[in-house]
Amino acid sequence: MKIVLDMNLSPVWGPFLKKAGHIAIHWSEIGAKNAPDTEIMNWARKNDFVVFTHDLDFSALLYATKACAPSVIQVRVDDLRPVAIGDKVVLAIQKLESHLEQGCLVTIDTNKNRIRLLPLIK
Repeated sequence: MKIVLDMNLSPVWGPFLKKAGHIAIHWSEIGAKNAPDTEIMNWARKNDFVVFTHDLDFSALLYATKACAPSVIQVRVDDLRPVAIGDKVVLAIQKLESHLEQGCLVTIDTNKNRIRLLPLIK
């Protein structure tokens, strides 16, 4: 899976996800640190990457634009370190790989994972 890490996540996620077999790039390696979320979303869509974030703005963008891509994984936990939640993230990516390839929003918290297929509509 190709994953772009949003600026609100530590760059340490990159090596962690790479060790799990994914292509992972922190946004700071490819774009401006103050880039708007729409720029990250457009880049991810054009380059077939999944956006990995802690920011709810990405799910709001998916909903507002009724976009079918890119997929977004949002982590909703207090401790964002890979040592705390990394195994759960990797397991979710493995289990939901086909959905992530087709277009979905995955929310991971300490209790459960939720998935919504794209486009997000009421």
